[in-house]
Parts: sequence; structure tokens; C-alpha cells
Amino acid sequence: MTYGLWLSTAGLQANDYRQAIMANNLANANTVGFKHDLAVIQERPPESSAEAGNRRFTHPILNDLTGGLWVRPTVPTFAQGDLDKTGGPLDVAVDGDGFFTVRDGDKDRFTRDGRMTLNSDGELVMTSAGGRVRILDEGGGGIQLDLNLPGVVSISSDGAVLQGTEVVGRIGLTDFDDRTQLSKIGENLYRNHGSAEIPATGRFRSGHVERSTSDPVRGMASMIDVSRAYQLNANLISLQDQTIGQAVSRVGRIG
Repeated sequence: MTYGLWLSTAGLQANDYRQAIMANNLANANTVGFKHDLAVIQERPPESSAEAGNRRFTHPILNDLTGGLWVRPTVPTFAQGDLDKTGGPLDVAVDGDGFFTVRDGDKDRFTRDGRMTLNSDGELVMTSAGGRVRILDEGGGGIQLDLNLPGVVSISSDGAVLQGTEVVGRIGLTDFDDRTQLSKIGENLYRNHGSAEIPATGRFRSGHVERSTSDPVRGMASMIDVSRAYQLNANLISLQDQTIGQAVSRVGRIG
């Protein structure tokens, strides 16, 4: 009977995890360049199957039952989001595959958030990071403008940063051969955990930003399903606890 308790408890944990992922997706439904996460869950085999060399705990019935659930690492989708035209001279979106490379302190990070601005030193930076994160050019250096010179600052469709008609830099774009090695670290930034960088095939769309891939309608429907599954597992735990209590008390009286 305690086997069922373990399975229902695993169901509670898995659905709690799913709910947290979905809630974060919903919270970022309007975040530029956000890629929604997938809650990955895998069946856990029973011990007799997981450790083929250890046959001490085999049983003809239990061997064919599931061992519960594993919660696997969260996976971003990296699907292409729709593009919104803003007309902003320093807004740029990636249409296709690729990431902007940025410098956060002394670390290189990556993002799909193309809202850019100039800080007080004339450096091109991410708007959403409060001017702290610098946008890097094709050579891996920062993009510096002279605030004392006239001319409107803009970004062209090939990634060139213009001050008036003069090109002062060109925004870098990179991709990875294994995107599963990218993890979110907040502020719409990704850390690379060792994947090799490869040339990006996407193109720039100036005056645009990329929408979040989180669908709020689908997300709310999924949240309702998760809530029901969580409540079902909680009810099963309660029923099994009552059954165990009755078995203990009645067996004791009969003996």
C-alpha cells in the first residue's frame, strides 16, 4: 500500500514543478525575446529494471509497474517568436536563428532581446538590463559612439550601427551547435555551458522586436490541467492514508 503513496507523492512533486514552469511562462508572456520553457518529466523504472545486475528486489508483479517519475532539466524551446514593428531606431530583432552577444561584467552572455539604448558613456547597451550589459560587435568588442557628435543613432537591416551616415560598428550575431547547453540566468540572458559557437543564419530586422513565445491562453489551460492533476494526487494520498489506518486498526482488533 505504501507503493501507491510513493507514486502519488512523486505525482505531487512533478505537478508542482510543472506549475512553477508554467507560471513563469505566463509571467513572461509580454517579455521581448522570451522563449517559453518546457517542463520535462520522465518515467522512472523500478529498481529491478534500473539496475539489471541487482536482482535482490525482483517481484513478478512489481517488475512490470512503474517506478514513478523523474523531473528532468528544464528545456527552453528556442522557437521563433512573432515580430512587432516598433519603429524605434535602436530596436532590432533576429529573424531566424542566432543570438546577440553581450558583455555582462567580464562574462559573455547571449540574448534575443533586441531593445537597445545608449548609456551615459555612449556605449550601446541592453535596455532591459538597465544599461549594465554592453552589446558586442562582430569582433567581440563593445560599440562606442561619440555623444558630442551630431547625427541620429540608428541600426540598419544588416546590423550596422549608424551615427548619422557614418558606420561606427556592426552588431555581432552567433549561434550554437547544441542549444541544450544554454541556460537562462535572468534578465533575458543565457549562459553557454560549453557548446561550440557557429555562424548564425538569422537576419536583422531593424525597427522591430521579437515577441515572447509564451501563449497566455494555452498557458492558462495547461495551468488548470496541472492544478487538477495535483489535486487528484493529493486526494489519492488521503485515501491511501485512510486505507492504511483502517487496515492497521482492524488487523490489530482481529488479532
